[in-house]
Order: sequence, then C-alpha cells, then structure tokens
Amino acid sequence: MSLSSPTVLDRPLTCLFEDPGLPAYRVPQALIELYGGSIGFPELCLYANFVASIDGIVALEQRDRSGTVISGGSAADRFVMGLLRACAEAVVVAGGTFRATPNHRWIADHIFPALADAFGRIRHDLKRAAQPTLVVVSARGDIDTRHPPLEGPSLVLTTREGEARLRGRVPNSCKIRALSEGQPSVVSVIDAVRAEGFRTVLTEGGPSFLGQLVAEQLLDELFLTVAPRLVDPALEGSRKSLVEAADVLGRVGADGRLLSLRRHRSYLFLRYRLGEVDGHE
Repeated sequence: MSLSSPTVLDRPLTCLFEDPGLPAYRVPQALIELYGGSIGFPELCLYANFVASIDGIVALEQRDRSGTVISGGSAADRFVMGLLRACAEAVVVAGGTFRATPNHRWIADHIFPALADAFGRIRHDLKRAAQPTLVVVSARGDIDTRHPPLEGPSLVLTTREGEARLRGRVPNSCKIRALSEGQPSVVSVIDAVRAEGFRTVLTEGGPSFLGQLVAEQLLDELFLTVAPRLVDPALEGSRKSLVEAADVLGRVGADGRLLSLRRHRSYLFLRYRLGEVDGHE
C-alpha cells in the first residue's frame, strides 16, 4: 500500500521534537514512516487521547460526533487515534461518551481501516488480544445493551443498581462488575481495570472523567491533537474543556512535561507525561 494513498494519509506526520529514550515497540515500517518514528509505553501506563480546538474545547453537548466536528474529520488525527488503540490492552470510556456514539467501536480497525493489518501486527508482536477490551463506566448502567462493541471483549463497571439493571441483557462477551452502592470513584475504576490484568490502558473520555483522573493523579500520559479551528462562541454553556468540572490547578498531576511534538499540515500532535516538569518529579 502506498503511504501517499488518500486512503492512508496525503503526507506523513513530521516529528518536530521527541524526548530521547522513550519506550519503542516493534512497529511495522509503514507506521514508522507515517508517524515519524516508533511509539511505545512503560509497562504500566494509563494514557488519554483527545482532540481540542485552538480555544481548548474538546466536546460539544449539543452536537452528535462532536470529536469529528472539532477535528474536522482529520485523517491524521484518526491515524494517531488508531495507533494509540492498537497499543492498548483496554480502552476506558465514560457512559456519556458511550451513549453519544451509538455506532462507534473503540478499536483501531474502526477508526482507520486502511491500516488494519499493520495495527494487527503491533498487537501480535506485543502478545495482545486481537482487540482491546472496552471498559464502560456507568453508575446507573444506563447504556444501550445492543451497542455493537459490547459484542466483543467488554466490561461494564457500575453500581449494584446498574448491575441489576443490566443483568441478563448484555451479550455473553460482556462482563459486569459492581463497584459500589453509589457513584464509583475513578480510583475504584482504575483499580478494577488493573485487577482484570490490564496494564497498558487508554482512555478516550469524556472530559469530566479525565478531570477526575488528573485530580487523583492517576493519568500518566496525555496525547492531545490541536485542531486549527475555533468553536462558535454562541455555543457557550454546551462546550466542555479538557478537564471539565475538576479543580486541578496547582496539583502535581496537572503539571506536564512535553515528550513529543508532531505536525500534519496545521494540526499539532502533542504528547505529555503528567506529574513531571522539566524532567523532575
């Protein structure tokens, strides 16, 4: 497959900066050429991926597929999203994100099918399952049990009330675990994910969930695509920033050290390690 094919990317990402000594998986050469290098993670890592407008908006409550609206449907953004999913043992999403994307599957093949074989080789070499396990966090268990990704490896983390609501209604491929009587804490969520044996974990939202992860100093790395667009100010009140409704100012987990910076046309792709500034804890 030609890397210049419109079904892949019109041009590779340009690596403008990369911290030396980052972990590097054995990645197919086609992906190295497109990404501008390899990619890898520490053995135990919780990382997030978001796309934001220039003015810092990551979600629009009143719009379907708000991520696509903000990203402008960038093929490069979808490629990076696929690459990050290909590396993950599990992908964690909040119930709101799950409900807002009724036809989505949180796997690399879905977001960038042209590179499905290359993504699959990453997983094979890492001895990962064929697809990451989808973890849905929903206190009330208020989710569509017919949503296609539940037909694959999946786990719903909920309350006892949510477990009762979902019992007998999900496919056999989906496990349900009750964490508490009330709203599960993000600490209990990540503890449950780790208890399942998942060490390299991606979260894709939403912003309220991410804010809690940062506040509890649980998020290790952040991948952020900055899309070259501004959000209509008339949407004030329906826009969400990256760490919505979380008081993280001045907290250790909110400090970040730049690990890499890539560019595709006017899009920027940033990778930060959280809890560090200038290489110091």
